[in-house]
Amino acid sequence: LTAWLTNLGTGNALLLGLLLGVMMAFDMGGPVNKAAYTFAVGLLSSGIYAPIAAVMAAGMTPTLGIWLATVLAPKKFTPEEREGGKAAGVLGMSFITEGAIPFAAADPLRVIPSIMAGSAVAGALSMVLGATLKAPHGGVFVLLIPNAVENLAMYVVAILAGTVVTAALLSVVKKNKE
Repeated sequence: LTAWLTNLGTGNALLLGLLLGVMMAFDMGGPVNKAAYTFAVGLLSSGIYAPIAAVMAAGMTPTLGIWLATVLAPKKFTPEEREGGKAAGVLGMSFITEGAIPFAAADPLRVIPSIMAGSAVAGALSMVLGATLKAPHGGVFVLLIPNAVENLAMYVVAILAGTVVTAALLSVVKKNKE
């Protein structure tokens, strides 16, 4: 898988970012997520910093998108889910994708495709817009480290775009709970 991803990365940044994004959201911290993360972290030692930026953006997007959806479309979520959305937002800012698991477990056929789409957008945009990251973890808090992120504005755009796509899809596909 790593060899295939490495060869893919040399030819098509958009496709690599899209694939890494989908992998990050597919199982929300499971083995597919960890394969994408490990691949990107492994490239750091070679001085290749774009894939980790795509992976971290895509890893923040599911929980940030869920939080935003609970704010924008509260009728689509139970009161407990709306409360959980607040925690999901904090976890998303911290690059902890696992915060999406309770939402996916409650409604997998709507949540998982929505978060995968948002993460794919975040990962692809991060790669295409030339964002790079020199830190292997840290979520939005790495933005405070001088020179850790290159092309910072476009990196933030990628994260915001993925978050909005996730929230918009959830707002459309989920059924009202009230």
